[in-house]
Amino acid sequence: MHDPFEESLRDMLKSGASDHDDDACLHRVLKTANRQVGAGDLFALMGHWLGAMMIALNNGSAHVSPVSRRRPSVRSTDKAD
Repeated sequence: MHDPFEESLRDMLKSGASDHDDDACLHRVLKTANRQVGAGDLFALMGHWLGAMMIALNNGSAHVSPVSRRRPSVRSTDKAD
């Protein structure tokens, strides 16, 4: 399966000449990976929060119906004319 995240990390490790510092390259790759994973976690958190809010609104919507204190008028809507 093609994973663009893994491929971008491999490209970052392979890029550059052989005279580069391995520690700096590893630090750059890990920093990028941490940023991408953090953004994914943030979007997942917002998605779960949105789902929880929709469930709460759905469960609470029955309790927000308008209430009338007037006595119901007696109508003969059930009877045939």
